[in-house]
Amino acid sequence: MDLKLKDLRALVSGSSRGLGFATALALAKEGARVVVNSRHTEGATGAAENIRWQTNNDQVYGVPGDVSEPQVPAELVRQAADILGGLDILITNSGGPQAGSFASLDDAAWQKAVELNLLSHVRLIRAALPYLQASPAASVLTVTSYSVKQPIPNLVLSNSVRAATVGLTKTLALELGNQGIRFNSILPGWTETERVTVLMQARAAQNQTTIEEEIQKQAAASALGRMATPEEFANAAVFLVSPAAAYITGVMLTVDGGTYLGTL
Repeated sequence: MDLKLKDLRALVSGSSRGLGFATALALAKEGARVVVNSRHTEGATGAAENIRWQTNNDQVYGVPGDVSEPQVPAELVRQAADILGGLDILITNSGGPQAGSFASLDDAAWQKAVELNLLSHVRLIRAALPYLQASPAASVLTVTSYSVKQPIPNLVLSNSVRAATVGLTKTLALELGNQGIRFNSILPGWTETERVTVLMQARAAQNQTTIEEEIQKQAAASALGRMATPEEFANAAVFLVSPAAAYITGVMLTVDGGTYLGTL
């Protein structure tokens, strides 16, 4: 299938590693022009160089900036649009908030989670809207978590704040669909990323087990009996933002190997 992504202009935040990197790489393989992002200059430029090398696509650029800082999202979007000559695709991704029980987290932890996992999406989308309104193939994808449907123990910040981003995504799909802008979200399950390794380390320390044992226990909760690879997430993400999915909007897609147990 031709996803019709060649020469489309995409910004992927939080894309120096993990799910964001895999998605930016997949977009570049399809011929899209891509700006990748990391908090640090080395991360952004290194990811861009890596993708260019893997894809032979020289239209991949790195722009640094911490999207949890209020002034950064607008500047990141402006730089990306300047480099690419506009924007067709925006993928809003960021790292996860800290683990912890409700009683262990203070107001500062909650505020940090809101900045990182809700307001970064709000600010990126707000800044990108003028460019997306000018695009004939405008699409936004927010990256959240299956925890918004099935809370994960000891991740109360993620369970709570990411749910607000899902509400934002659905609302914007309804509010801006008549302008030709599509909004969807992917709710990934447990995936083989650096973030998951850190969470498994914390579980192993708490349960006095090994990381390998904790990974095996978590993988067993999936209907497929394993964690996802970042590439499997990226395949779904790239389809959703592509013109091939032109009649799909307002979808909250779980990519979790059947871990979510509900029917809706």
